[in-house]
Amino acid sequence: MLRFRGGVSPMKKIMMDDKAIERALARVAHEIIERNKGTEQLVILGIPTRGYHLAVRLQKKIEEIEGVKPPTGAVDATLYRDDLGIKKDQPPLKKMDIPISIDGKTIIMVDDVLFTGRTTRAAMNALMDFGRPLSIQLAVLVDRGHRELPIKADYVGKNIPTSRKEGVKVHLEETDGVSEVVTEAAVD
Repeated sequence: MLRFRGGVSPMKKIMMDDKAIERALARVAHEIIERNKGTEQLVILGIPTRGYHLAVRLQKKIEEIEGVKPPTGAVDATLYRDDLGIKKDQPPLKKMDIPISIDGKTIIMVDDVLFTGRTTRAAMNALMDFGRPLSIQLAVLVDRGHRELPIKADYVGKNIPTSRKEGVKVHLEETDGVSEVVTEAAVD
């Protein structure tokens, strides 16, 4: 069983299984294509770790639908985080892979969970060091609320309202051996 800090056992609830995740990604892929009138100027960039794997899955869904494989890569927000000076242990650098020039392109930034908005802001700042995109659209598998910054996802797989005490974990086959979204609540 997963454990919270301090050793308190959580209650775990599966909110999405592998089929629900795939259905949500298929819907998001259709929404991206429709909103952008195709895929001509799209670049899909995932925020590592799980956002990158979701970006690759979205790329495959879009290719199945449109017959076009949009360039896909990763944007690491680690060095742009606003808590770097606060944390004792510095987070390790992750994958940065921007496959083509982003100038004038529509960037679909992909993350697993949208919470405070701080990771998204950091990823946008990182992206701006690589060029000037036409626009940045945000796709997330889960929006759990509790924003601290004025950031809103353009595409959401599932809204899961939570309390601040609850956790939301996305597990993917690529990293965790299983695909599911779970919420965890501390037991009093």
